[in-house]
Amino acid sequence: MDINFNTGPVRHELLQVADAVAREKSIDRDSVLEAMEQAIQTAGRRKYGQDHDIRATIDRKTGEIRLYRYTQVVDEVEDEATQTTVADARHRKPDAAPGDFLVDPLPPIDFGRIAAQTAKQVIVQKVREAERLRQFDEFKERVGEIINGIVKRAEYGSVVVDLGRAEAVMRRDELLPRESFRVGDRVRAYIYSVREEPRGPQIFLSRTHPMFMAKLFAQEVPEIYDGIIEIKGCARDPGSRAKIAVTSNDSSIDPVGACVGMRGSRVQAVVAELQGEKIDIIPWSPDTATFLVNALAPAEVAKVVLDEDTQRIEVVVPDEQLSLAIGRRGQNVRLASQLTGWDIDIVTETEESERRQEQFRERSRLFIEALNVDEVIAQLLVTEGFESIEEIAFVAEDELSGIEGFDPDVAAELQNRAQVFLEARDRRMDDKRRELGVEDAVAEIEGMTPLMLAQLGEKGVKTLDDLADLSGDELIELLPAGTLDEAEANRIIMAARAHWFEDEPAAGEVADDGDAVGAEAGAGDAADADADGAKA
Repeated sequence: MDINFNTGPVRHELLQVADAVAREKSIDRDSVLEAMEQAIQTAGRRKYGQDHDIRATIDRKTGEIRLYRYTQVVDEVEDEATQTTVADARHRKPDAAPGDFLVDPLPPIDFGRIAAQTAKQVIVQKVREAERLRQFDEFKERVGEIINGIVKRAEYGSVVVDLGRAEAVMRRDELLPRESFRVGDRVRAYIYSVREEPRGPQIFLSRTHPMFMAKLFAQEVPEIYDGIIEIKGCARDPGSRAKIAVTSNDSSIDPVGACVGMRGSRVQAVVAELQGEKIDIIPWSPDTATFLVNALAPAEVAKVVLDEDTQRIEVVVPDEQLSLAIGRRGQNVRLASQLTGWDIDIVTETEESERRQEQFRERSRLFIEALNVDEVIAQLLVTEGFESIEEIAFVAEDELSGIEGFDPDVAAELQNRAQVFLEARDRRMDDKRRELGVEDAVAEIEGMTPLMLAQLGEKGVKTLDDLADLSGDELIELLPAGTLDEAEANRIIMAARAHWFEDEPAAGEVADDGDAVGAEAGAGDAADADADGAKA
């Protein structure tokens, strides 16, 4: 950037330089002129003194440079270089008031070599800042797009890409495995982030992002671009394998076939861009179980069991399909889990059968011992779906009597035996709770059963403070699985903490000694309050 700073009343060459820089850097002409004004001000302060408030203006039509010194009118002077009193100011300006400025024109500056170099550095810096701001404003609206660029240089495994009007960075972990670029190579990538950093706005590119594959399909499949086919999800193991879920808003169009294309032309174009990454195109379904079965393709699924509370699914597959369902190094099940958002447990039909038989035997044994019934009746109860003594004790009597071979008398007797068993167990557990030293105050919390109290006592939770110090998750972990849900555990914890706040007077309440509690509380009270807050 060559700028002639010789003195003169008219500076058309400055305007010509500003226009040229604005065009070259694609920034506003005024931004360049403001940078020049800043440079001239810097040079002016070097000549007239750094303490003075020197300001420069460049006429936007003629290019004439004007230099001024500003002095602020104040009631009390703190800086003699930039301020003056009202009395002194009124010698020059009769109506001067605090806050006004006295403006003194200064003669033009004859720029020396050092001053000109300094001015040039200021202009270059300001123009660079304006250019970065323009880049940030332009590219922050383009996050989520695919962009083409040319590799400019490689730094520590990362690649700097020239986008024409800006530079972007693609880090090593955003490149496909075994992929390398040389200077001058063309590259296509996904803009996943544009953010401000200490060294200026940075544009980050990726070729491993799941949405890069989705955008490539949108470019290759017109139906996706037109909105007829919708991409519902993507999951990738970059450079190796990927899954994409699609659905059609037009029942006459097959979404999978449209994405594959004639003889696989469309999907092959995406595969080629992704360096041979294998892509499974999955039909999306609003039914979770169906979608999960599709996501595990090419493996066949015999049965699924959903647990919506924990977002987990158990998938039962034929024995010979187990390795196919899991995939190499767990790749297939991992991608299916990412695609659906569910945690997936895979078991074979043999394992599932053995587990169910073991559960059947355990529950039958429990009913035989607790209800003093024969094996046939116990197995009937298990077959009908009863899992615990509590269910038998408190279920509607007609549900028991409705079992084939049971009459109302048998149902009533079973319920009576179940209730007697539970009462006896509660007495034993209550005695055990007392032996373990669990306080009565803990037992009085609503929802705490004798069995739970004994189990907590064995784990060292014996007082209200012991229980109150736990979190809801910790309480759930201390008890057998399925005993409490998260909401019930949190309610019990809050009930245990209630005693921490019982003795706290309300803000502004008058204590026994007549002093107001709150703002007038002593340092000791404040410390106690802080300690209570930490417990809460």
